[in-house]
Amino acid sequence: MDILDTQVAIIGSGPAGLLLGQLLYKAGIEHIIIERQSAEYVASRIRAGILEQITVDLLHKAGVADNLDKYGLPHDGVEILTNNQRHRIDLSQLTGGKQVVVYGQTEVTKDLMEARQQANLRSFYQAEDVQIHDYESSPYVTLVQNGHSYRINCQFIAGCDGFHGVCRASIPEDKMQTFEKVYPFGWLGVLADVPPVAPELIYVQSERGFALCSMRSNTRSRYYLQVPITDTVEQWSDEAFWEELKNRLDDDSKANLVTGPSIEKSIAPLRSFITEPMRFGKLFLAGDAAHIVPPTGAKGLNLATSDIGFLSDALIEYFQNGSNEGIDQYSARCLARVWKAERFSWWLTHLLHRFDTETEFDHRMKQAELNYVLESVAGQTTLAENYVGLPFKVDRSDLKSHVLASDKTESIHLTSSS
Repeated sequence: MDILDTQVAIIGSGPAGLLLGQLLYKAGIEHIIIERQSAEYVASRIRAGILEQITVDLLHKAGVADNLDKYGLPHDGVEILTNNQRHRIDLSQLTGGKQVVVYGQTEVTKDLMEARQQANLRSFYQAEDVQIHDYESSPYVTLVQNGHSYRINCQFIAGCDGFHGVCRASIPEDKMQTFEKVYPFGWLGVLADVPPVAPELIYVQSERGFALCSMRSNTRSRYYLQVPITDTVEQWSDEAFWEELKNRLDDDSKANLVTGPSIEKSIAPLRSFITEPMRFGKLFLAGDAAHIVPPTGAKGLNLATSDIGFLSDALIEYFQNGSNEGIDQYSARCLARVWKAERFSWWLTHLLHRFDTETEFDHRMKQAELNYVLESVAGQTTLAENYVGLPFKVDRSDLKSHVLASDKTESIHLTSSS
């Protein structure tokens, strides 16, 4: 068995793990990334494409924003279609100039992987039998790659390995609390090399169910349909998908819709999931390893990057200044932001989708709520503020509200700074 030493072992090479690695590299902190899949598989995964300003800022800080600046599409608004009418939410005007940027998660991953390769940083891809050990005291990671065994001694472990990863699974159930809501439908998504139906995203509430008209560039579009969770991709031909999408659109959108063969087609289940706390001794959970949001609010990738913002700051503060403050407050800082993003994603999912269990009264009440949001400046502002992303820094009162859950396995010491 080969024995390696590093300061931080990062499990998972999705955007969260790669971004953390790049930020630590920029700060001169040694780390190694361990990933069970191949690099090619990681680079090819189709995921989200809406970036909050916080994510954009972190990518700039990491020095990997050249392609983002060149090819990203800044959006100042989104549209909501209901009752055959489109209503524009002016994100910029309602939030003092904030916006989002359309840039695919796949491209973010590729940019981070290229930067890592250029810096010649160590990564273990196709790692088998990955296990974490002694994360409360003297952490280390063991793995097998190409039949050879490795032990990686480290001071901290960052669990960026997703919902089904080994990090959260290694924590005893009595050491954490989980919260989950599983939705009775999924999103059937199609990626196609066709121009977007509109310059900005269109969120569709219709009697036939939710739809979303999104994009990855000016020539590549991403469309979604709400479908029963029991549906399979094989049930949906391209022709059937486009026909059903048209049935949920307004007349102008139907006329502007350009169809074509799908590049990728998949059905994603929807769930809300949170783990408390997000720190266990010297093990930190980040991104999908700690929380899942339904994609309605475009928060999944952005929550992961905000976790990494808190975690990278904490680790840099520890290694450069010898301070434990960021480490001790990591879980509370993240959870304060996570719960608010979960609330927004849950609320928007409830507002725009059809539930089989809802009565006519439920449906009318939901329609009245949506009408209020669209007709009220206050309602639109609430939606806009959450959509562009709530502040990255959290105040002392937010931290206090999440100390109790985090205290299950760690001591959080609050100071006078926020």
